[in-house]
Amino acid sequence: MRRETASRAVGGAGNPACPVVDSDLQTRQRRLPHWQIGGSHYFITFSSVRAELPEPARAIVLECLQFGHGRDYDLISAVVMPDHVHCIIQPAEAAKGQWVDLGRILRAIKGVSARRINQLLSTAGSVWQDESWDRIIRDEDEMNGKLAYMMHNPVKAGLVERPEDYEFLLMSGWD
Repeated sequence: MRRETASRAVGGAGNPACPVVDSDLQTRQRRLPHWQIGGSHYFITFSSVRAELPEPARAIVLECLQFGHGRDYDLISAVVMPDHVHCIIQPAEAAKGQWVDLGRILRAIKGVSARRINQLLSTAGSVWQDESWDRIIRDEDEMNGKLAYMMHNPVKAGLVERPEDYEFLLMSGWD
């Protein structure tokens, strides 16, 4: 895994999703690139290696996502689909200018949920694909687009007729 740091100022006036900070851009590369800039919001997707997760397993994933809210990150929104998860989070500031590592956050969510799902289903082995997809949300329009996409994902998949009827959707919004 490669890790680089480059000093960068990001965002701009009136851009709450990606605030102006004098922060280091941290990048990691596996198959996919992963960038982290302090104070940013991230749209994250991770997928199951199994066909579909039953509803009790999806409830576990939503609980695990909510567990770190207010401690390691702010959870803006989440939707747990039968075979993948979308969430929008903002890592917490651990110390002045130091942010909780996005990789650490995802390892915790995926690790704990996998253990609990395996216990629930009396199975063993991987639940999640090793790597996740993440994107820094750059502005309010992009945030609103990602929130709308997540809200309508269960409807588009034919799981419910209205977003509010999907029990594994958390839409807390953002400021």
